[in-house]
Amino acid sequence: MTGQQHPVEIDTSKPHTARMYDWYLGGKDNYPVDEAMGRQMLALDPRVPVMARVNRAFMQRATRWLAGQGIRQFLDVGTGIPTEPNLHQVAQEIAPDARVVYCDNDPIVLAHAGALLRGTDEGVTEYLQADVRDPESILEGARKILDFDRPVALSLIALLHFVPDEDGAHELVARLLAELPSGSHLVISHATPDFTPEESKAATEKLKAAGVTLALRSREEFTRFFDGLELVDPGVQVPHLWHPELGEPVPGQDDGVIPGYGAVGRKA
Repeated sequence: MTGQQHPVEIDTSKPHTARMYDWYLGGKDNYPVDEAMGRQMLALDPRVPVMARVNRAFMQRATRWLAGQGIRQFLDVGTGIPTEPNLHQVAQEIAPDARVVYCDNDPIVLAHAGALLRGTDEGVTEYLQADVRDPESILEGARKILDFDRPVALSLIALLHFVPDEDGAHELVARLLAELPSGSHLVISHATPDFTPEESKAATEKLKAAGVTLALRSREEFTRFFDGLELVDPGVQVPHLWHPELGEPVPGQDDGVIPGYGAVGRKA
């Protein structure tokens, strides 16, 4: 484990996005308040658990593709509660010497990181307790494990729609990318209101009332995260249609379009 350790204090009085995500995936690391809000989201759009599974599958396919391209270092910000297979398991299955740094600000993730984020003997798997809004701390910690003279895959899965423009979401991503060398990649999945505007508006208001910020973005706003990068084929796509041939299951035909985007970009 990397970084200074602190006692884990978990606030169970209000819902937390990582625990809600865990509930959607059928996990057990959540509390009644998370389930209650999760059920409210289901009432607005019953596909929410499908969205969670689609995000996980997109992460796995993107990681598998990157490892196949020779990427051996991964920085995963907004890790969430571990759910197998985790990113390091996908990467190290292809490249046992892959080095993976996980980063999250949720104390419940910290509580599980030591037990669950164990990788191969040849590789390295570490965890940082830090917030995406503090890129300097992330970069400082990651430098101790990753070689910033070699390409790094920066992964931000289902995270940035919880970071509003007032917090400088695009600037935060740009700051992290600025320290990574040529050949590095950016991987993002993100919820959008483009396909379900009314449901998205209602979900945003419900979460705001519970103290959770939801910053849904349009295709144009999402694509801005990749300014200056070379988009990997097929470019900006709904997540389950980004290289589905790489193996993870896609939603059923009855689920329709999943309201989100996913993309991978390469730094020249």
